[in-house]
Order: sequence, then C-alpha cells, then structure tokens
Amino acid sequence: MSPATQTSVPTETLLDALHWRYATKVFDPARAISVTDWQALEDSLVLTPSSYGLQPYKFIVVTDPVLKAQLRPVSWGQSQITDASHLVVFLARNTMTEAYVDGYIDRVAEVRGVAKGDLAGYRDLMVGNLVENRVGLNIPEWTARQAYLAFGQLMQTAALMGIDACPIEGLDPKAYDQILGLEGGDYRAVAVCALGYRSDADKYAALPKVRQRAEALIERR
Repeated sequence: MSPATQTSVPTETLLDALHWRYATKVFDPARAISVTDWQALEDSLVLTPSSYGLQPYKFIVVTDPVLKAQLRPVSWGQSQITDASHLVVFLARNTMTEAYVDGYIDRVAEVRGVAKGDLAGYRDLMVGNLVENRVGLNIPEWTARQAYLAFGQLMQTAALMGIDACPIEGLDPKAYDQILGLEGGDYRAVAVCALGYRSDADKYAALPKVRQRAEALIERR
C-alpha cells in the first residue's frame, strides 16, 4: 500500500484496544489463533523497525505441545506457556559481524534495485559503529533492545486484532538456549510472548488497568 492510499486506525479503536489488552494470566487452551490471523502477527514481527534496518534478532514460534511442556518448568512454571495458542521466543544476536552487515546490504540492493557499490558508505558506517564498535556499544545489550521493539509491536498488533498476549521475562534464558538448540550459536533467548485467547476464569481480565497519571510520566517543553 502506498502512502497515498494508507488509511489510519481511528483513535477510539486504537485506545479501546490498548485499554482492553492486559497481561493475560489464564489462557483458554481450547481456542487457537487462526492461520490467517497468525500470519498477520508474523508479518508484524517482520515489519518491526530496527536500528539501521539490521533486524539483529530472530523469532521462534512454538506450537508443539511437547516443546511447550519442556519450556514450562524453565519459565517459572507459568501456565501461559502450555495453555496459550502460540509462543514467540525472542532471540537476539550475540555479536555483530561484517558478514551479517554484508547480508543486509545484499538485501537492500535486491529490494531497492540499487548497486551494492552505491551503499558502500552506509555499509562502512554500520561496520565502523557495530563491528569495529567506534561508538562503544554493548552489542548483546543493544541487540536485546532491538528485539524488544519487535516485542512491543507484536503485542500492540495483537491487541488491535482482539488477540490476547502475555509478555514473559520470567524464564531461564540459558535453559531455553539448551532446549531450543541455540547454545554456541549466533542467537540467544531473551524473552517470550504467549498469545491466544483469555479464559473466562482469568480474574485479572476484569480488573481496572492501573497506570500512573499522564502528568506523572509525560513532560512537555
């Protein structure tokens, strides 16, 4: 869709969705997200913005009941892990390399139809800042922050679609890496999002949302 034909979500629709969503504590294991809806959620992950456009993360989508059962004990025993329709495990890169940057440059050239030589300056900027690390970034911390951009986008998209979600940081990342075969690789687990539909038994669904007053959080200058 071109910018000229883009339509906006009504303000009321957006705010209603954000007020409706909550960190779902009890999912209905009998309700599954449809294939069509799930594809839209995956698309939202792919479309997440990231610094330089590098997307230094990956996502593992878990629906296998056996694998969910393995992950639950290393997720503080939380029932969302086994009862939700889908889990998304957010992975962040451990390092940044010239090869990874070059792969991104190849993709830019392919999608935009430009010569890679025309992107040399951009490529050198990224290599200097992220591989040679002229800016002194803690790369694992930086890649985790990038993954969290996708985390937020996924939850907001789910809310707009009427799909429940629960962000989960209560997990043993090293155990996740072992179970998912990530040890010694380029990526590590940093967080999980459970998605599906709330159970009628979840008492938290009806509780008023508690947030600080806007004036306590927002300063205008």
